[in-house]
Amino acid sequence: MTENKAQAAQTVNSTILVLGATGKTGRRVVARLRDQGRTVRAASRSGETRFDWTDRATWGPVLEGVSALYLVGPPDPEPIADFVDQAAAAGVRRFVVLSGRGVEVFGDSFEPSMAEAERVVREAGVDWTVIRPNNFSQNFDEDIFAAPLLEGRLALPVGDVPEPFIDVDDIADVAAALLTEDGHTGRVYELSGPRALTFADAVAELAERSGRPMRFEDITPDAYVAELTAADVPADTARALANVLAWLAEGHNATPVTGVRDVLGREPRDFSTYAKTAASAGAWA
Repeated sequence: MTENKAQAAQTVNSTILVLGATGKTGRRVVARLRDQGRTVRAASRSGETRFDWTDRATWGPVLEGVSALYLVGPPDPEPIADFVDQAAAAGVRRFVVLSGRGVEVFGDSFEPSMAEAERVVREAGVDWTVIRPNNFSQNFDEDIFAAPLLEGRLALPVGDVPEPFIDVDDIADVAAALLTEDGHTGRVYELSGPRALTFADAVAELAERSGRPMRFEDITPDAYVAELTAADVPADTARALANVLAWLAEGHNATPVTGVRDVLGREPRDFSTYAKTAASAGAWA
């Protein structure tokens, strides 16, 4: 076997660790890597391989034999530095970090875990790449926006500023490429969909596709916090969410970016494609 073929075989057979493997991006990254024939360790608190940021006894076993890592940080940034140090010492050479668009501006105050993960991998002496996506399209059916839509009303403090929603399937495609391809070291890729539309327009399209009555209402940050806390969301969590949405309402992330095309050589999926697919699958049935 030639040296190049040996290196290629080693890359294919090396274990890739995916944290948050039951989450929106993680489970899709696992699926794509396995479709490529890669050896994947899918780790989470409730997944195939147990991993818990708060239980350091779980760290060593998940890192054994791992060459590349998809890093989704915990809510509390405190353990990230120690984990990255341990991972690097265990031989992990490639880190792909899920962050968020705008984190370089608001990270320490709104998304401290993402900001910390970016900082730590940059200083770890490893091969790192960061992805910073816009709001996920799938937030409308798999996360925080889903329940209000099923009730017919999504109320947010975002005004009429457009958002180029990113399909999570595109994030997973990008992450899988970065974990397995060379040429991305030290890069930060911002990821968005191909066009920006307001939350009101997005909700109107979902209503049309699903056949359900849905409407969007712009409210103040204080009103948003009041509605969340009335639904038993902790006050600090509610305020943090309101702050992020109010920041988005200033238009910082409104312009589509080219990260998906830069990595994959194709355009990202349009929101209409997401809406049609999700509605056909019964997302709001």
